[in-house]
Amino acid sequence: MKILELDKLESMDFKDPAVEWLLDSDDPSLRYLTFTEILGRPSDSKEVLAAKKQIPNGQTVKTLLSGQRADGGFGVHPYQKWTGAHWRLVSLVELGIPSGFRPAVKATDLVLKWLLGEAHLSNVPKINGRYRRCASQEGNALAVCSRLGLAEDPRVVKLAESLVEWQWPDGGWNCDRRPEADHSSVNESLSTLWGLVEYQRVTRDREYLKPIERASEFFLQHHLFRSDHTGEIIHPSMVKLHYPLYWHCDILQELMILSRARKLDDPRTKEALDIVEKKKGPDGLWHADDYYWNMRRKPLTKSKVLVSNVEVVDWGRKGPNKMITLNALRTLQSSG
Repeated sequence: MKILELDKLESMDFKDPAVEWLLDSDDPSLRYLTFTEILGRPSDSKEVLAAKKQIPNGQTVKTLLSGQRADGGFGVHPYQKWTGAHWRLVSLVELGIPSGFRPAVKATDLVLKWLLGEAHLSNVPKINGRYRRCASQEGNALAVCSRLGLAEDPRVVKLAESLVEWQWPDGGWNCDRRPEADHSSVNESLSTLWGLVEYQRVTRDREYLKPIERASEFFLQHHLFRSDHTGEIIHPSMVKLHYPLYWHCDILQELMILSRARKLDDPRTKEALDIVEKKKGPDGLWHADDYYWNMRRKPLTKSKVLVSNVEVVDWGRKGPNKMITLNALRTLQSSG
């Protein structure tokens, strides 16, 4: 790293209110990720090691693991929104839980049994030469398992191979079963790209570089949020900021995944980066523009609740959002 860049990183502790705000958090995950990915502190430094050691005991991590049962699950289908193991695992790895963390590894078993079960695999039709699959499910699971040290598990290898087989000619994925549908979905493609990036990172298998390149190009060709035919915004939600994203797509999440694919130096990311930068508030922090989750309410019955898409974690609906602020800083830092 250049001396100038090091000086810039060291000075951020005292000059950037967002960095100070994140470091003041009582969440060790936020402190650890700020130290390592924003400030570039060495992995063996005292402050990084202290924060990393505390991650499993952080309140958000403990809440995500609350109610875990002997089979690794949480008493509902792994894909139940947003209390199933599938979604909790995505949040856990994004909070920096360590590879091999046993409660999380245990939770992957039900997810893999679901995704690789006969009923699931038999429901992947090939229509007009394209596999129609909600590949974000496999993508999120592949990313999670790769982060947790399970990339060599034959079931995880199968996920990775399937995603490459299902990739559409334009580089993305889609579950649209209409025969005339021939354009990939940004929502189905983003988590899928993430999964392939994480899998390739730990396996070093160069066979996955081309699928990653093609999927990255799919987003870059759209400048992340514009129609490649008309130039219009694909959907208003794409230029709003959210957290968590689950299977949805917005410009900040796209920038996060493209940064992991080392694509933020592409000039086609500039407009999205500018939008994210301009969303910074007067206090130097970022707020959520919209939400895909609701907090749990008092049950009507044992099987029904007053709202759908209930969460076990309060990710913050009032004031600045810590995860969005962290991710905005990460992407702006990565882009230079």
